[in-house]
Amino acid sequence: MLAFAPLHDAVGAAGTALSWLTTLLEPLTGGAATAAAIVLLTVAVRLLISPLTVAQVRGERRRAALAPQVRELQRQHADDPAKLQSEIFALYRFAGANPVTGCLPLLIQAPFLLVLYRLFSTDEGGTGLLDERLAGVPLGHHLADGLTGMAGPLFAVLLAVLLVLAWWSSRRARRASTAVGTVAGTPTEGPGAATLGRLLPLLPYTTVLVALVLPLAAVIYLVAATAWSALEQAVLRRPQAAPASTG
Repeated sequence: MLAFAPLHDAVGAAGTALSWLTTLLEPLTGGAATAAAIVLLTVAVRLLISPLTVAQVRGERRRAALAPQVRELQRQHADDPAKLQSEIFALYRFAGANPVTGCLPLLIQAPFLLVLYRLFSTDEGGTGLLDERLAGVPLGHHLADGLTGMAGPLFAVLLAVLLVLAWWSSRRARRASTAVGTVAGTPTEGPGAATLGRLLPLLPYTTVLVALVLPLAAVIYLVAATAWSALEQAVLRRPQAAPASTG
């Protein structure tokens, strides 16, 4: 049990925070107070990790700027893949363009999703949040529990929003891949890079698949987090103005 103590404590802390936010928001949002509290908590989490997202975008721009140098290294070491990979990683490290940085925002969000899953799939912490509802549907309701009443329309709307956001994110990923080229974001070219290039635009759709097994509360979190991420990416990745000519 000691191995799960940190998760138990995190679930308890999240339950306390959500209960407090629900009480705070209830005069404004009525029966949707807990759902609104989840959205508000999602925004707080995303604001906390926003510096990592900014670092991710800056790293991608640095790697894109290094593309000509990477291509030159590929030409020089075409017959020595190990040397090529070592030289490219050294180039990225020197320029402060660590590819691993791009994974951190996603990895850090995963524990929050796990905590919400535990909080609304069990009565851990005794917060009573399992009794909270949105449009008459318990926030602990899973798709497998049935689609009677408002459950069907509510899940349909949330999944549709996730699908639209996934399509939009996938479209942006394809455009970025075309504009920058696979070479700017991966250490080497070849079958592995080509496969990765085809898989990356499909990754946003995994949110829809994950939502199929989550309780309603966690689906609300996923929708809010994905919508925030889409807005954040649109702002951070907007085309930069070219520097004015001093001609």
